[in-house]
This record gives sequence, structure tokens and C-alpha cells, in this order.
Amino acid sequence: MKSVYVCYPEAAKVAICEEEVSAPQEGEILCQAERSLISIGTETYCLRGQFDAGTTWAGWVRYPFRPGYSMCARVIGVGPGVTAYKEGDRVLASAPHAQYFKTVAERTTPVPDGITSEEATWGTLASTTQLAARRGSLELGETVGVVGLGMLGQLVTQYLKVDGARRIIVIDTVQGRLDMALAHGATHAFNGFALAALPAVQEMSGGRGLDAVWDVTGHPAALAQCIELLRRRGRVVLTGDTPNPSQQFLGPSTLGKSISILAVHGNSSAPHFSELTPWTRGEIIALFYDLVLQKRMRVDDLVTHRHSPMEAVEVYDRLVTDRTSSVGVIFDWSKL
Repeated sequence: MKSVYVCYPEAAKVAICEEEVSAPQEGEILCQAERSLISIGTETYCLRGQFDAGTTWAGWVRYPFRPGYSMCARVIGVGPGVTAYKEGDRVLASAPHAQYFKTVAERTTPVPDGITSEEATWGTLASTTQLAARRGSLELGETVGVVGLGMLGQLVTQYLKVDGARRIIVIDTVQGRLDMALAHGATHAFNGFALAALPAVQEMSGGRGLDAVWDVTGHPAALAQCIELLRRRGRVVLTGDTPNPSQQFLGPSTLGKSISILAVHGNSSAPHFSELTPWTRGEIIALFYDLVLQKRMRVDDLVTHRHSPMEAVEVYDRLVTDRTSSVGVIFDWSKL
């Protein structure tokens, strides 16, 4: 069958293309897209194509490049050997933005009843951010900060609330994103850059500073600023992966305050259960869906824009130019 998909033929260029998709083979499922979520930070970085040598970005992005990895789709074909799914089931897949696609069944996660297809698309980013929350080793009652309130920052904020943080201080330069975080569990907000927030953070934390801070900006200048917000022996969790780490530095007080620098990447979750890694990617996503069903997390109101995939050129042009008004941007594949 013919399938429409989104492609970057080269850096700074977006195209809508078409290909033939064949029947599923051993262990594969054939899927029809329902909704896919644009990871607006990652996908615009990939579109620009400006990365330091040796980074994950430089090793990953090759043009022509297919963006997207947060797809909710319906199974329309099952290959030999697949027993976990039947036609009609919904799955979350790390698949690019495409109308039809094949994937290995083991690399998908079932979407439970009660979760909408839009909510389901957040599972991939919810996996990354849950790993980030776990990486920070939050203790009950700690005062924490989240710097950068795009898609990942909004999810980290919600996880920190679920995990039992006493105070969650969110920092961003866009008031709408601060308001969104306050509506989802943040207790304090500061409009501005991280370093400018230092006096306010000291006041909000009773002069102690933050126990931990999550840098979710993806901006190389933010790390040093985040470190200044921490108490002695505090922790910073790098969750936004800058494509230009050569411009990243630690600042003056990292060693003097004995700061711990932790990092997390979306590919850090284990594919299979073991006594060392019980939280597999599937288990992490299943927990996220349970938290949504239990109304302890919300993502439906994080969606700010919905588009037909045929509008992809215009959508990415807007995101590259100015994405401050965007958080969740959805491709609705029923609108082809």
C-alpha cells in the first residue's frame, strides 16, 4: 500500500513524501497511524543539522532523515510469530511520522483502554522524563527546580509532584509555560533565566537552595546557571541534550559545593527485565498510562496545536522560527 510520510531531504528542508509499504514479515506488525506527537526540541535540532562532532546527534541524523518517534497507531496486519497483538489493537511505537509503517512487535507498547490516542503519544517522552525523575533520586520532601518548561519540563514537573517533592520551583522565560506547570503541580514559578532566579530561589527555599534541579533546556548555557541554584552537595540532572556541548561549562562553584552531575537519555531504559533493571521501557510507559488513568498526571491539556500531516512544511517552519507558544503539537492522521 502507499504511505505518506514526513521527511527532511536535507538540513533546513521539510518534504511530504510517499512510499510503498509491504506486508509484515516474521515478528512484525503493520500499523496505521492515528496520532503522532512532534518532539519540538529534538525535531527542530535535527532539522537545523548543526551538531558538535562526536555527539549523539552527529551519529544519529543522516539526510534524508525521517523525524518523529512518538506514534500511536492501530495494528492492521500481523506477521508470522506475533502473538502479543491482533488486528485492531492500538500500540505506542517509536516510529517516524508516517501513515503506514511496519515495526517489530517487541519494540512497541500496548495502549490500554481509557487512554486516548493523543494521550498515548506522550508515552515515549514520558519514558525519558520518568528516567530523569528516577535518575535524580528524589527524597520525600525535597525542594527541587525544573529549568525549561517545554514538553519534557512539563512532564518532569508532574513526576516530581507524584514522587513527593515539597516545593517544585519552575523557571522559564515564557509565562504561558509557567502557568501550565503551576496548573500541573509546580508550587512556585520564576519568569526569567536560571541565574536571575537565584535570589527568588533562596527566598522560596528558606535560604537553603535547591536539593536538586533538572536542566531540561537543551541550551548549553543553562548548566552552569542551574548549578548556582543548588545547595552544597546538591544534584543537577541533565535531561535536555544540547547539540553543542562544546559550549557547555560548569561554572565557578561545582567543585566547591561538591555538586553531583547526573545525565539521562531517552535510550537509557532497558529492553528486558532483570534483577538489576526491573524498570524496562515497557514497564515505565505502562506506569505512566496508569498515572494518567488515575488522574495523577495529565497530558491532554498540554496539547497546544493539532495539524494534518499535510501541513508539515508550515508546521516545522513555525517551530523553527518561534516555538514559544507551542508545547504539545500533534499530527492527526485522520486528516490526510
